[in-house]
Amino acid sequence: MSLVVVVLLVLAGVSEAAGRILPLAVRRPGMPRTLVAGLLVAGGLVESVVFALWPLTAWTLAELVLSSPPSADGLVWTPGLAAPLVLAAVLAFPLLGPFLHLCLFVGVGAGLAGPLAAATGLGWWSAVGCVAAAGAGLGVAVEAVRRLVVGLSAMEARESRESIA
Repeated sequence: MSLVVVVLLVLAGVSEAAGRILPLAVRRPGMPRTLVAGLLVAGGLVESVVFALWPLTAWTLAELVLSSPPSADGLVWTPGLAAPLVLAAVLAFPLLGPFLHLCLFVGVGAGLAGPLAAATGLGWWSAVGCVAAAGAGLGVAVEAVRRLVVGLSAMEARESRESIA
């Protein structure tokens, strides 16, 4: 993966995390800035890794669908494929339109499907299915971890309030 692609994926990850964390920080004005910055960095790195895993996961699903393994090395991000992902992540802010954000992610997925179909020999619709399943699976996994972290932090905050009282 080139340095440009890594920078684009990190930028997309931090932007995606900011779209989720900044509204939380606005609703709770007493949150320490170091906590917000830590959540932003940690969330951005997690989102970046998930974005980086999307083509790899789609490639793995395509290998499972095929009867014989493809001859190509795999599907990787290119700057042309990652740039729309950054735009989608920038639009992740809830007030800027979740529907537009979803449409851009669908567009990015369709952009990944073409190279996947060409590299594996799958039909375009089968490649779209692999990319969609990979994206949905990664999204569900991240959302489950996100909810777990929120639940644990809420329990921790509740326990600290009870110990003070």
